[in-house]
Amino acid sequence: MDYKLTDKRALVTGASSGLGAAIATLLASEGASVVVHGRDKERAEAVARTIQDNGGRTEVVLGDLATDEGADAVASGALANGPIDILVNNAGYYRHLTWTDASVDDWRDTYEANVLSGVRMIKRLVPQMRERNWGRVIQIGGGLAVTPMAGHPHYNASLAARHNLAVSLARELAGTGVTSNTVAPGAILVDAVKDLLTGIAPDRSWGETWEEIERDATAHLLPNDRGRLGRPEEVAGAVLYLTSPLADYVSGAILRVDGGLIRSL
Repeated sequence: MDYKLTDKRALVTGASSGLGAAIATLLASEGASVVVHGRDKERAEAVARTIQDNGGRTEVVLGDLATDEGADAVASGALANGPIDILVNNAGYYRHLTWTDASVDDWRDTYEANVLSGVRMIKRLVPQMRERNWGRVIQIGGGLAVTPMAGHPHYNASLAARHNLAVSLARELAGTGVTSNTVAPGAILVDAVKDLLTGIAPDRSWGETWEEIERDATAHLLPNDRGRLGRPEEVAGAVLYLTSPLADYVSGAILRVDGGLIRSL
């Protein structure tokens, strides 16, 4: 299937590992020229080399999007070789903290990294999309935005903000050729998640093999209709669709990739 991306340039933030790397790799495999963003030069360049080894077009930009200076550097680097048609705001982080443990500074830092990082890139790149009358803006959100748990409340709230701003942006862009949407993953099998579940499995009697741990952890923590964790490539597939001209009639939407974890009409 032709997703019509061969003449498009995409910036994927936080693309040096995990979901971001999978998204960047898939967009490149479908013909887009992809700017891989990260803060760690070695890891970002490793992702870029993998893309290039498979015939893709890519370049690397580095910078901390939690600061205005870092965002300026990333935007300048991304635009150096041409306009950006597709912005995937994936960069962010979270710490496993409770309401008791999470300080006001933790809340502030999380908001800077998970919300304002995306706002900074929207402010720097979307005006040019509007001038060209075409563009795609994707926020990577999550199910915790609408069904928050007691733990890591600062992270839950930052995801909710991402969902909210994406819809507001879609309203702002009404009548233009630019769309704004959210992809909301459930629990996805990235290295950090696997390490976490493997570490707590013995105390919870979740088995010894990864197959047993994944099955039991899913059943007890995040029960869904598929009975497993999602894979980064499955999230990337949802992003691929929304970035394509084939999704021109989709804006202000939340596309859940969670195995049916969240049940709604």
